Amino acid sequence: MTQTLLILFTVLCSFSTQASESNFAALNLTQSGVGYVALVIFTIAYILVMAEEKIHMRKSKPVLVAAGLIWILIASVYPSEHASIVESAFRHNLLEFAELMLFLLVAMTYINAMEERRLFDALRGWLLKKGFTYRQLFWITGGLAFFISPIADNLTTALLMCAVVMKVAENDKKFVALCCVSIVTAANAGGAFSPFGDITTLMVWQAGQVTFTEFLRLFVPSVVNYLVPALVMSMFIENRTPTRVDAEVELKRGALRITFLFLLTVATAVACHIVLHLPPVLGMMMGLGYLQFFGYFLRMTLPGSLARKREKAELQGDNKRLEQLGSVVPFDVFSKVSRAEWDTLLFFYGIVLCVGGLGFMGYLSLLSESLYGNMSATVANTVLGVVSAVIDNIPVMYAVLSMEPEMSHGQWLLITLTAGTGGSLLSIGSAAGVALMGQARGYYSFASHLKWTPVIALGYGASIVVHLWLNKAVF
Repeated sequence: MTQTLLILFTVLCSFSTQASESNFAALNLTQSGVGYVALVIFTIAYILVMAEEKIHMRKSKPVLVAAGLIWILIASVYPSEHASIVESAFRHNLLEFAELMLFLLVAMTYINAMEERRLFDALRGWLLKKGFTYRQLFWITGGLAFFISPIADNLTTALLMCAVVMKVAENDKKFVALCCVSIVTAANAGGAFSPFGDITTLMVWQAGQVTFTEFLRLFVPSVVNYLVPALVMSMFIENRTPTRVDAEVELKRGALRITFLFLLTVATAVACHIVLHLPPVLGMMMGLGYLQFFGYFLRMTLPGSLARKREKAELQGDNKRLEQLGSVVPFDVFSKVSRAEWDTLLFFYGIVLCVGGLGFMGYLSLLSESLYGNMSATVANTVLGVVSAVIDNIPVMYAVLSMEPEMSHGQWLLITLTAGTGGSLLSIGSAAGVALMGQARGYYSFASHLKWTPVIALGYGASIVVHLWLNKAVF
């Protein structure tokens, strides 16, 4: 072991010596030993993530270690006088993660708060009373995910719809897993035809490659992207009705107002970006403040509310109600924050930093240059969509926008479509998929999504064909 570490140290030192003679402003490590080692580390971590269900190791563990090792390797080839280059790149990737984490943390907190106020229990009761079958519920949740995501973004929408499915069919693992696959596909497809439906569409819009109204050209291809796999998956759903629950569900105090505050939070995030050109996370964190103020109001007014309800229960002789009121605890925002899926948030950190490190080494630029240099733009954009399912669509889109390849307007729309929907091919290919793996732990996993990848790929290909045919005037 000691000999191995000594050899590794010697190799790294040799690379450091070579690096000292290079141009540090644009150091390319794609053909170096350090670069190859980084690729091996990332591959091993990725395999461990895919095997999470088999080996029972949480997905955050391997990517956290891999991220640290990759950036240590990068720093090892830069002498101390050039360490600021690595530090700046690391901080840039850390900021990217921080924005995503805070956005997701607020969304999770609101969903936990609405669940604690029994909003999803009430929605479950309403859906069951309507007598919807599993197949109808499959289409309802998928359809809502598709049409809400262009407004509320695909990540937030997926979390909401998953919470509904988990409540309606919490004992049916197969149905919940299938619905999660559909929700991820629908949310990503819906987000592709809106500038604020996904981070990649925001990037394209900000870069000025596609105008606000031109995103609507992708509506029909996005519909096809969702409908093709959904139609196939629906055939595998038993057309039966979930177990009916006749008991009335009483919403806890403030449930509807918290729902309104969540909608206001999403609106604030969207307005911050569209009107003020500020990161959407600013609006989300402001929305957390809304919830904190409302939580304070609920705590301060709780004694008076309980007194009125006790008086009413005593007049009616409702002993059961009196017993329930005796167990009421004050609303606590921070308890909802603590219930966030931290494994998912840490997984995001690992993936963003791993891919950011590989991108800093030059691998993403190398990929983009080789594709656009050796293939037609249509093939390159299609392949990059598939690649985005493996290494995240954000750095892929960033690499394309940085290169600014000579492409027609139709091709820019195509890369917007493929980068936005290609992540649906794998559960870890999009923020929506990763978030649902945490929220529906034990139901929805990498393996359960992978079973439907061929069907999702069919929809992916069909949407590209429809776009090429429908929007041929802009190619």
